[in-house]
Amino acid sequence: MTKSNDNSLMALLGKKAGGTDTWTALAAKVPQHDPAEPRSPEQDAKLAQLLQRINQLTTTDPKKTAAPSPAAPKAALPETAAPNHAAPIDANVTDEFLPIEPPTIRDAGLTDSEVEALVLKFLLARGDLTGREMADQVRMPFVLVDALLRALKQDQLLIYRSSAPMNDYVYQLTDLGRERSRRYMEHCTYFGSAPVSLMDYILGVTAQSLTKQHPSQDDLNRAFSDILVNPNMLRRLGPAINSGRGLFLYGSAGNGKTTIAERVTRAFGQYIWIPRAIGIDGEIIRLFDPVNHEECPLPQNTGLLDQSRLDRRWVRIRRPTIVVGGELTMDSLEVTLNRSTGISEAPLQLKSNCGTLVIDDFGRQKMSTDQLLNRWIVPLEKRYDYLNLPNGKKIQVPFDQLIVFSTNLEPKDLVDEAFLRRIPYKIEVNNPSEEEFRKLFEMMCPKLGFTYSTPPIDHLIEKHYRSVNRPFRACQPRDLLLQVKNFCMYQRQQPELTAEFLDLAVENYFAVM
Repeated sequence: MTKSNDNSLMALLGKKAGGTDTWTALAAKVPQHDPAEPRSPEQDAKLAQLLQRINQLTTTDPKKTAAPSPAAPKAALPETAAPNHAAPIDANVTDEFLPIEPPTIRDAGLTDSEVEALVLKFLLARGDLTGREMADQVRMPFVLVDALLRALKQDQLLIYRSSAPMNDYVYQLTDLGRERSRRYMEHCTYFGSAPVSLMDYILGVTAQSLTKQHPSQDDLNRAFSDILVNPNMLRRLGPAINSGRGLFLYGSAGNGKTTIAERVTRAFGQYIWIPRAIGIDGEIIRLFDPVNHEECPLPQNTGLLDQSRLDRRWVRIRRPTIVVGGELTMDSLEVTLNRSTGISEAPLQLKSNCGTLVIDDFGRQKMSTDQLLNRWIVPLEKRYDYLNLPNGKKIQVPFDQLIVFSTNLEPKDLVDEAFLRRIPYKIEVNNPSEEEFRKLFEMMCPKLGFTYSTPPIDHLIEKHYRSVNRPFRACQPRDLLLQVKNFCMYQRQQPELTAEFLDLAVENYFAVM
């Protein structure tokens, strides 16, 4: 093919022969004709959409298709804000946005020295590595890491050990590189994913905020489809969940307050994106926690043009539900520094952003209720929190989760009026009715290997509930059936629901109740 034909083909694709974007060149050119008649606002909007679509189809620069990075005020962020490299996604995917890989290290909110430290520490720990292995470790595009590695070789911190496939090399530290790596290790031993800037994280939370989710009655019915919940309870839960703020679930023990609180998150959007780590002035805070977060990678057949353009420093997780009970302490609500490794861990409220944080058995924590309430009285009102970093700096972070206080104590006996005002919804979880109690047995029997039968349940209710005026509890059908199942296993027989076996279960279960 001749050079003129090449130029013609590039022109058809929206490119100049020299690699310049034709649309950019046209936009920069001063018009040589008389101005046309002014267009209407609708015409301007349609033209802008058309040019944006053409630019997305022709450009190869991720930065041109990414949303602009707005300047965010300290106290509040605009609802339309999106992360630096966020982009709309395919219709088959339900996520609010996709983080797009940065075109340069600077656009990633990092410096060359920060990426250099991660690479050198990884090499010190693992020995010989290819450039692509190091790029995969720090979750950065290979083209950016490759340029940095070549610069480190020129500085005599690395040497080529051998060649590797796909225009890559196996690298090895020099004595000078080993010395610098040890100095980096003394400050912090972290050499995982490159951190995301605090501003990008704040914008990411804003784009996926619970305040943008408005679950309907169908969403709640789907979220609670696997358990029995009174319709009146769902009618009261709906507005509370839509508020995205906080609620009290109180009532007698064993009626499913924790179970209800854990399923609340299912009514919201299913997935969110969070950074693996956040970087603030050289300090690294680890945010992704496999104990509390469930990673959910994008399916391969989403229809995206190029999944390789995703920013791998972010991880797609199921919208989090974090449950803490009596083990909650004040340290859990602050950035925690491991002094032996130099790595900081994010507090619980940061890990639960865009999800639900359940304070189970509220009032039974090691810390007093006054301490907890004083710590959160402002964040619950303002929806942002202040954290102290190990280096003494104070930062402002989003406080964007549904806080659920679950307790079998009376709320007014635990907290004062000022705090109750900031928790607008107080919902009592009542005892199940006899009809609901029977329905719970009917639901639990097949799950535990029993064949449901009405006469044994009639016997149980008449002898062990009505005659002694014992209240029903939602947890009791499951607990009694488990007792019967364990007895049957001990007798080496198939699980069988009989009045005799239920009498044995009641004798054990209610011995001191």
